[in-house]
Amino acid sequence: MNSLRKVVRAIVLKPKNILDLMQLKSKIKNSTGPLNIIIGSENTAYDQWLPTNIESLNLLEKQSFENLFGHKKASKFLAEHVFEHISYADALIALKNCYAFMEKGGHIRIAVPDGFHPNKDYIEQVKPGGHGEGSHDHKLLYDYQKLTKVLENAGFSVNLLEYYDENKQFHFVDWKSEDGHILRSRRFDKRFNEPLGYSSLIIDGIKD
Repeated sequence: MNSLRKVVRAIVLKPKNILDLMQLKSKIKNSTGPLNIIIGSENTAYDQWLPTNIESLNLLEKQSFENLFGHKKASKFLAEHVFEHISYADALIALKNCYAFMEKGGHIRIAVPDGFHPNKDYIEQVKPGGHGEGSHDHKLLYDYQKLTKVLENAGFSVNLLEYYDENKQFHFVDWKSEDGHILRSRRFDKRFNEPLGYSSLIIDGIKD
């Protein structure tokens, strides 16, 4: 029954996804300004940003990038709570593809659950197999060291924006929302000042 539902859903959604992809490709082809791409969230709408999902941009397939961008390159990528859903090995592949299809001086802004967060309830929510929303599909729990490493291995230099360190101290710098808006952050998530203290590990990977 589950397999049948998946087939039916794919058939129903296929025309919509094809249309979305055609529109997206057209916007990219005709773009004369910076290309700012949201990864893994077709329903997110930010001014001057183009949203994608796996049907329009598969991070693990170079051909998917070529199909979407043609000869263009992205200025910025934004991925809020996406990379915890893929393995470390796949994250490295994805980031190398992003690097290859990014302009020099561009960046990818990544936000993921923070593995050094001092609140045990937070960790129980966001860890792989945790009880928080979406955590059943989480593959790993990053801290700033792990995320820095995979970004650097993909060729990026790193700018840490918000994170807890190994001593459970919180660090942040003022960052521009127009360079990649992160809802689950110190500034924009009201839960930050509640007992749970919800926050994200937020890092920019920069193509020098």
